[in-house]
Amino acid sequence: MTESRIIDTTKAPPPPAELAAKAHPDLILGEHGLCPGCGEPVALRLLLEVLQELDVVQRSIGVVGHGCYGSFVQIMDVEVLQCLHGRAPSCATGIKRVRPDGVVFTMQGDGDMVNEGLQEVLHTAARGENVTCILLNNGVFGDTGGQQTATTVIGQRTKTSLDGRDPKTHGYPIPIADLVASLDGVAYVARGAVSSAGSVARTKRLIRTAFEHQLAGSGFSLVEILTMCPTGWFVPAAAGPDYLTESLEKTYPLGELPLRPIRLEAGR
Repeated sequence: MTESRIIDTTKAPPPPAELAAKAHPDLILGEHGLCPGCGEPVALRLLLEVLQELDVVQRSIGVVGHGCYGSFVQIMDVEVLQCLHGRAPSCATGIKRVRPDGVVFTMQGDGDMVNEGLQEVLHTAARGENVTCILLNNGVFGDTGGQQTATTVIGQRTKTSLDGRDPKTHGYPIPIADLVASLDGVAYVARGAVSSAGSVARTKRLIRTAFEHQLAGSGFSLVEILTMCPTGWFVPAAAGPDYLTESLEKTYPLGELPLRPIRLEAGR
């Protein structure tokens, strides 16, 4: 009689796909396809975790601009609208006015928000719209080939500025968070990063605070998140966090920005 063998597979390690699924928060439905070392997926994870922890997922509506992060709409289990380049704050305004109980946010890159849509975010902030804008800032137009953006810092390399940004030729970077913080109608402005474990934890708290302001009806909020783009910076993936700290953070200090409203008196 041949002895039968029963193989117990219950103790076998789960397949790689199952392991990957367990590593994601509930609102991430699959793997992203961005470059190794990119910081934007980390920022996405923080955003989704905050929505879960605040228990507002069912009434959250995101508006996504154009950039590498645009592919996130395929793996986010949240209502998302993708709009024309730079127009996310205006779309978010319309959504919030129609759905005032909704938790409305934008996710935009620096090329989308500060190049293509500078007037959109400034006017939305000046109107005090009760929405939250998330800026993923790496100083690169990554989705269109790695060109310089309005936030590229002095000396930063991109595929169209191999010698680094030169203010005599390219002008100076636009500190969008500082501009927004100077406007009436703004409730909260902060700048974080995803270049270290500590900065990730702090950035998550900044995102949460911004959404808490929206839930309280305080007005416009903006969180700028400095993210890595080793491909666009011409550095190895592992060197991205250090490059971010040494370049972008020197121009864009981290933390909550003091609001400096410009009070315009009538008749002046």
